[in-house]
Amino acid sequence: MLSVLIVGQTQHQESLKALFAANISRVSCCQTAGEARRLMSRTEFDCVVINAPLTDEFGRDLALKAIDLGAEAILLCRANQRDQLAAGLEQYGVFVLVKPLARQLAAFSMGLIRTSRYRMKALREENKRMKKRLEEARVLTQAKCCLARYQQLSEEQAHRLIEKRAMDERISIKEVAQKIVAGFEE
Repeated sequence: MLSVLIVGQTQHQESLKALFAANISRVSCCQTAGEARRLMSRTEFDCVVINAPLTDEFGRDLALKAIDLGAEAILLCRANQRDQLAAGLEQYGVFVLVKPLARQLAAFSMGLIRTSRYRMKALREENKRMKKRLEEARVLTQAKCCLARYQQLSEEQAHRLIEKRAMDERISIKEVAQKIVAGFEE
């Protein structure tokens, strides 16, 4: 389930809530882009639905702000504006849909958003794991270089020495490598 911010005129907020109700765990509503920006700065949303035009701006910049903050954005506009808006916004990941919005299209859009959020979460976790592995490899290489330079060990000998110390001390190879680098820096 998604947390959604609906931005638009008050008279349309209830119908938009009803359209997206099956996919929403938490919903907040506001009327202007300014209110929405303040609310987004305090609260994290999975999706921001903008019923354009708003009273203080059209909604395009708000959609881009939502994307920058890590939310998905749906911009609802008139049919004659859709192609022009989509050409400029879809490259940033903003869904540009024509209003009035059919229930099926709303459900399909929220399904796509939910799926993309799961995929992005998995990619972020994989990215974090890869950064950790790269950092470990960097420290290990640095330690092996120190051992090769100052103790005239080959790379294989240095690697075996680091692995043996890690096993003997019951700590990770990274921790051993960090100790070696710190020792040579002193």
